[in-house]
Amino acid sequence: MKKLTLLLLLCFSPCAASDGLPDLGDVSQTVLTPLQERQIGRQSVMQIRASKQYLDDAEINDYLNQLGARLVENSAEPGQGFEFFALDDYNINAFALPGGFIGVNSGLLMTAQSESELAAVLSHEIAHVTQHHLARMVAGQQGDSLFSMAALAIAILAARSNPQASQAAIVGAQAGSIQRQLNFTRTHEREADRAGLEILQQSGFNVHAMPEFLDRLQKATRLLEGSAPGYLRTHPVTSERIADIGNRIQKQPYRLIPDSLNFQLARAKLITTQKTASDAIAYFSDALGAQKHGNPIVQRYGLVNALLRSNETGRAAEELAKLRKQAHDDPIAMHNPMIETLAGLVKRAEKNDAAALAFYRNAAQTFPQHRALIYDYADLLLNSNHAESAVKLLTEQLVRHPSDTALYNLQARSYAMLGKRFEQHQAQAYSYAWQGNLQAAIEQLELAKQTGGSFYQMSTIESDLRELREMLDARKK
Repeated sequence: MKKLTLLLLLCFSPCAASDGLPDLGDVSQTVLTPLQERQIGRQSVMQIRASKQYLDDAEINDYLNQLGARLVENSAEPGQGFEFFALDDYNINAFALPGGFIGVNSGLLMTAQSESELAAVLSHEIAHVTQHHLARMVAGQQGDSLFSMAALAIAILAARSNPQASQAAIVGAQAGSIQRQLNFTRTHEREADRAGLEILQQSGFNVHAMPEFLDRLQKATRLLEGSAPGYLRTHPVTSERIADIGNRIQKQPYRLIPDSLNFQLARAKLITTQKTASDAIAYFSDALGAQKHGNPIVQRYGLVNALLRSNETGRAAEELAKLRKQAHDDPIAMHNPMIETLAGLVKRAEKNDAAALAFYRNAAQTFPQHRALIYDYADLLLNSNHAESAVKLLTEQLVRHPSDTALYNLQARSYAMLGKRFEQHQAQAYSYAWQGNLQAAIEQLELAKQTGGSFYQMSTIESDLRELREMLDARKK
């Protein structure tokens, strides 16, 4: 297992100060190094994870990262590490943090009428990162610790979304002096539009989706009597800006790009969580019945999800069989990990552990990097008293996903079943640390110390405790 020092990559020393503010175009690179930008973003994400806003759904987040990776490949900084994550917030918004961390509200996923529209917003946010716009805002706070700058980044985002509610956060981050910077400037927006359009085009999406999405939001705002969607508050949209984008793409042919199956499945999954189980069942039943609309594979996927939520296992199994039959003629649907994960959930609901274990064993070999499926497989292994197998599976997965709190939680359960208290508390500590709950992480490491261990294990614990305490002290300051 990697040490916490390697996992967190956090720094607590003040950023290098200078005698005066550099030119706007160079400030982020002069005051903040790329590593420091990444550290600020990571700190910010840890604070978001500690809140109730973080959408802890591996399939939604993995989809966003797959789409994001496709776009980043065609950005100005294709080698930079990016991480995309969803928030459980049905307001329409997305935001970028320093270092390549991009948050996407579930409301944006639901509002986008095509995958090209979602890709347009993500391309715009990627451009904000590669142009170092937010880093320019926080870089002016010279001499602050990286933790303070991360808190400032969070305050900026909060203020841009809800200025009244976030006033205390701004004061707490000592950011009153930068109130005038809380919105991206027109120059920032034009830069992000220009770079975002290029990313969108190079990635094979419909560039006309960007002005169409913004125009639709602007028109909707006029009907909301001043209550603008969050995206319009954080990214000022004017008719001039929409026209400027239109001028840039006027010679580009209008291309109808089909949405990916995963885009459609992710939206269907969100619908089942947004509605009550009974309302979701009615919605997808209508879509498959007299009201027929949308992709029937996607609608039946949503229906099976809703039926499982309603504990209608028998009907869920029947609808899954229909879904499998429909997918048989579609190579993409036939080998889709989200559909396979749903099939596993139905198997588990039928309470035939032997059959479910056989299913998951094969599915995990076919889709070894689909985290939602791995979570379910590990949980089933533990419920079936196969803790050793679960430890092996989870340890392999943590090499791929070293900041995955769900994997650490499952690993802690596995070690507890095996009576390995040191490893149990250590895994639980890493889970808490990545969630931003530093005090709980420290408590777990102290419990690990009390169980005893080898010289190497105790040295690792002491090193981790020292870093976590430094982090906690920095946060208190």
